[in-house]
Amino acid sequence: MYSTQDLVLYHYEGCGPCARVKNELKELGLTIPMKDIRQSETALNELVSIGGLRQVPCLFVNGKPMYESGDIIVWLRQNFSKSQLAMSEASG
Repeated sequence: MYSTQDLVLYHYEGCGPCARVKNELKELGLTIPMKDIRQSETALNELVSIGGLRQVPCLFVNGKPMYESGDIIVWLRQNFSKSQLAMSEASG
């Protein structure tokens, strides 16, 4: 099982697909680090050097990039469903 500590979302304000991913994070009650590539040249450089593309949204999972909002949302739902989150909180 993954932890929110394993995740970083690269995005920029005004990006529709990025907003979809951020809405899903909110719906699932997840707070993760986010890096705006238009506000931080460092974030942009990290995205390109590690992921190889300047494409957002990009969710890094344990340092590996995942692109496409639909794929990211499916992955989030599979790994952070509300029932899984409730179980991990109860056991932690």
